[in-house]
Amino acid sequence: MPTPDAPPRLRAQQLALTRHLRDPQATAAPDGVEDRRIAIYRDLVFNNVESLLAGNFPVLKQVLGDADWRALVRDFFRVHRAQTPLFPELGREFLRFLDARDDASPTLPPFAGELAHYEWVELALQISDAELPAFDANGDLLDGVPVLSPLAWPLAYAWPVHRIGPDHRPDAPPVEPTLLLVRRGPDGEVRFSQLSPLAFRLLQRLDESPSLTGRAQLEALAVEAGHADVDAFVAQGRALFEQMRSVGVVPGTLP
Repeated sequence: MPTPDAPPRLRAQQLALTRHLRDPQATAAPDGVEDRRIAIYRDLVFNNVESLLAGNFPVLKQVLGDADWRALVRDFFRVHRAQTPLFPELGREFLRFLDARDDASPTLPPFAGELAHYEWVELALQISDAELPAFDANGDLLDGVPVLSPLAWPLAYAWPVHRIGPDHRPDAPPVEPTLLLVRRGPDGEVRFSQLSPLAFRLLQRLDESPSLTGRAQLEALAVEAGHADVDAFVAQGRALFEQMRSVGVVPGTLP
């Protein structure tokens, strides 16, 4: 039979082991464990985490280079306390780590946080379990209430994240923001496209005021944009709505 103090002793050993695995340079391994054996766990655990993150953030890894990338992952592994045990959520945890990170080494380029978010979005949308509400696919998108697909996300970035890579590392963000649409199609593929400022704002309005008719949305948007000919603006907006319907971003109207 186990002795009464076995569970506390086991817990202490487990904590000592995990502290060592997280930060082997600063925390000694538990007593009585051969370094050759524990080195297998050190490498296995870290390499698994690094491999998962590299799959989520391949461009960021390329931009940083192998040495700085591994140093960043080591920093994440050492200091971050994840809020979930789920492997698919590891990318989100990495974003939280980047948001909270101070100026520790390695020094990251100023676009690193937005680039990481842009890369994470693809996986997040792939595994999203959001479902479309009931809608009328043939509904009038002006006189009815347009339905915005929960699998279509308008995104705004200060940096041109869709163009950043090892051969393009901007030093300063452009004057105009980068406006993108990411959507998951019926085939499960995630696609990115660039948005005009008006299209981006229209999608924002559909999310902010989901009970307004399409006509009301466009009339309000015309006022926001300072467009003098509201009727012409609404007519152009109908064509934009129909284009959005054709790709499933606004699949129809509330029934």
